[in-house]
Amino acid sequence: MRLTLLALAGLSAGLAFAQPAAAQSPFWSDPMGDQDTMKYIEGDPRALQSPIPRQVVAFTDQYAPGTIVISTSERRLYLVTGSGEAIEYGVGVGRPGFAWSGIQRVSAKKEWPAWTPPAEMRKRRPDLPAYMSGGPENPLGARAIYLGSSLYRIHGSNEPDTIGQAVSSGCIRMTNEDVIDLYDRVKVGAKVVVLD
Repeated sequence: MRLTLLALAGLSAGLAFAQPAAAQSPFWSDPMGDQDTMKYIEGDPRALQSPIPRQVVAFTDQYAPGTIVISTSERRLYLVTGSGEAIEYGVGVGRPGFAWSGIQRVSAKKEWPAWTPPAEMRKRRPDLPAYMSGGPENPLGARAIYLGSSLYRIHGSNEPDTIGQAVSSGCIRMTNEDVIDLYDRVKVGAKVVVLD
């Protein structure tokens, strides 16, 4: 898909991608100053081990700056920054039968969100709790970005090894480090385009 997007942008063949931002420092600090979050991220080596490093890449001008574009097949999320570029993040996506596509808007953002598994999920997995408070053990991780009135979210994960995999019930998973970075950049009302 990246080649298609580059072709749409009409970029020259000589364009080089930027180096991953993660190479600049061992972790990205939390500009919100959330000390509990930083203690968790610094203290948990899993939180820093994304198999897909975040980086700035060439991207189509088709979408307005601030738009989130998710490529399910690539297992990538792009935050469009403008001028033919986007920040690329690795993500986990819905497993077969749970993947989806369409357009939503960011309806809310929450730090260390609580989780109430939907009834359909609890029917499939009766071992799940009816409710789970926010925190490092919560499967929604450090941040959640809610997508319209749907049951789907872009959220952190306490299982960074699932990034790049199709394992969720439809939500888009990111490492806690990456979801904090995205959370601080994206605005409520932003357009979210999910592609096959």
